[in-house]
Amino acid sequence: MRALWAKIRQFWAGNPTPERARIGSAGERAAEAHLRAAGLRVLARNWRNPADTREELDLVCQDREVLVFVEVKTRAAGARVSGYHAVNTRKKKVLLRVCRAYLARLRPPAKSYRFDIVEVAHDVDPATAAGMQAMALETHLASTARDGSLVWHYRDVPLFPNRTNHRHE
Repeated sequence: MRALWAKIRQFWAGNPTPERARIGSAGERAAEAHLRAAGLRVLARNWRNPADTREELDLVCQDREVLVFVEVKTRAAGARVSGYHAVNTRKKKVLLRVCRAYLARLRPPAKSYRFDIVEVAHDVDPATAAGMQAMALETHLASTARDGSLVWHYRDVPLFPNRTNHRHE
């Protein structure tokens, strides 16, 4: 019974189990490899807001002249909620705060920036992987990682309140 309560406390505290942390780290590595292959340069990994260290940016990248904030969501293949949809209104508020904190520290300031989501599906059933891979390659936003995971890249996801004003002047 104590072990059960320890797991419940760990879940509510936001501390992932070692297995979940391992899967999340593997997902972030797959996302980073996908972004690098797409021509983005990684500037920061797991950047935390100094004002509130619970707030974290998974990846900060450069795509030519655009600063890109990336949220990585790793899910089991066939999960009920996609990684894209897991970034709900509450999560977007936190991400907006941490993005603004990062932007406030930049010298010189970023001229333009955007928010992307990278979803990584792990434990893909080999029988369905071929179909998923074909669909993924048709979108030009996805790839297959070395470990067989599928990676989807959603560019310029609405995060910043005034969409026409995501260029920083």
